[in-house]
Amino acid sequence: MLTQKDQRIIRSRLDNIYKIILSKKDIDYFENEIVQTIKNFNKKNPKKKKNISEKTTLVICYGDSVYSEKKKSIRVFQGFFQKKLKNYFNTIHFLPFYPSSSDSGFAVKDHYKVENKLGNWLDIKNVSKSSDVMADMVINHSSARGLWFKNFLKKKEPGKDYFLTVNNKFNTSKVVRPRDHKLLKKIKIFKKSDYLWRTFSPDQIDLNFRNPSVLIQFIKIMIHLINNGVTIFRLDAIAYLWKENRSKCINLKQTHEIIKLLRNIINLLNVQTTIITETNLPEKENLSYFGKNDEANWIYNFSLPPLLIHAFLFENSSYLNKWSKNLPNTKNENCYLNFIASHDGIGMRPTEGLLNEKTLNNFLKRLKKNGSKFSYRKVQNKVKKVYEANITVFDALKKSDYDQKGEFYLERYISAHAIMISFEGIPAIYFNSIFGTSNDETKFVITGNNRDVNRYRWNFKNIINKLKNNKTKESIFYQNICNLLNIRRKQKAFHPNAKRINMNFGSKVFGFKRISRDKKQTIMCVTNLSSVAQKIKIKRNNQKIRNLMGSKIQIKNNQFVFLKPFETLWISNI
Repeated sequence: MLTQKDQRIIRSRLDNIYKIILSKKDIDYFENEIVQTIKNFNKKNPKKKKNISEKTTLVICYGDSVYSEKKKSIRVFQGFFQKKLKNYFNTIHFLPFYPSSSDSGFAVKDHYKVENKLGNWLDIKNVSKSSDVMADMVINHSSARGLWFKNFLKKKEPGKDYFLTVNNKFNTSKVVRPRDHKLLKKIKIFKKSDYLWRTFSPDQIDLNFRNPSVLIQFIKIMIHLINNGVTIFRLDAIAYLWKENRSKCINLKQTHEIIKLLRNIINLLNVQTTIITETNLPEKENLSYFGKNDEANWIYNFSLPPLLIHAFLFENSSYLNKWSKNLPNTKNENCYLNFIASHDGIGMRPTEGLLNEKTLNNFLKRLKKNGSKFSYRKVQNKVKKVYEANITVFDALKKSDYDQKGEFYLERYISAHAIMISFEGIPAIYFNSIFGTSNDETKFVITGNNRDVNRYRWNFKNIINKLKNNKTKESIFYQNICNLLNIRRKQKAFHPNAKRINMNFGSKVFGFKRISRDKKQTIMCVTNLSSVAQKIKIKRNNQKIRNLMGSKIQIKNNQFVFLKPFETLWISNI
């Protein structure tokens, strides 16, 4: 039941966002819209709760990551998931499945439809009966070829005043850019010249959140998604949502207030849902999206992928270790979403303040040798900087200056995933990473899009046949990754909010402890980051210990543990 206090909180959020630009009467109207939307939803839906645990694990995929000529792709994926993945993953993150004009789904034409070749809303709902479903709310921008923009040009609803235009007096000199194309596009519309704002591409026009109708529209989209089985929302590119003259136009207070409002709303819905912010930014800015436990439920742990890959390529845990030591533990209901690979690339903005310029340049040179392309962003004075490295994790870790023939490519790959899977938070594994997929150079040649190197689509029969043969590369990687997930699911100390304590074993070994919330289980997660065997000193305190990975722990003089090159041990007290 919605209380007066709940309504006051909603009103307070709306005032914080719109008081300067809207009348009291207008804010009253939009407050009532939100309250009625919540009440109408709760009338039709009984209360449903869900809890995260050590079993909470995501697979990130496109609706057509697995395809067949005979069926809609989401049904094909569900068939594959049931055969090969359901014992290891309980959540599926489908990247945008809406009709789209570009950017592999992120230039959405209509949020209320499913792309026909992928399936329909019933397919999404059927998946949600056996797995949690996470979906994108592509909230910052919409397609230049979509319904809303067509209506915007005609001053027609829905779409009227939905898109951000600025005049030539708007000062953009401080704007923080994630891309290197021209930001503003001059157009003549409604008998005057204005500029359209395009943060991510000429086909992705930024939405105007100064118009509360846009915010209400996304609240209704969220309700529509919940009604079709989605319970986790990825707020895509959320940091860029609000723009102010002479500001950086990123991380503005109105953006944070909008997220807080969305969090208030989902907390009042009978069906428990989760908000995750996608903010590929330096560490301090990324962490700010937890707010005071009143913004995102989860945030992407964006610093982990580049630091983890750097540590393995340079056989040095110093940067990873320092970062891990300073990373705050999460509170209940807040979680890090840990990952190494995504549908994009390895973000470099999260290394700002963590890797110095020389270290970063050496890192980028090594990635280039391993086959990486690079996407750039514009900074002030027209300088371009690397925004992300576009490369699969397999190729990124395949060779290093210390292992030029790639003798330890499998060990590096599995240990990198072992660290990510055991780290505080929830592990998310990109579909292609399960099989150690290499860069899709063929697709890149055809499209010229850097990100397409990491967006390979699998024919259903082809991947099934690969997995039937235990000696194929895909089968070997699949077995190793699934084994790690299988072990994780049985350990209370791997609960997403179980305490993490950093351990310092020097620059060649990375380690941390996880302690279960009931304090009964402690797991030491230690990894040799080098191509040479290492030994570490541990205190056993006469306790029995075992390696959850299965192999026997090599102990000398009752205190030294030996680690083979790139070996990970999960040493448990029970």
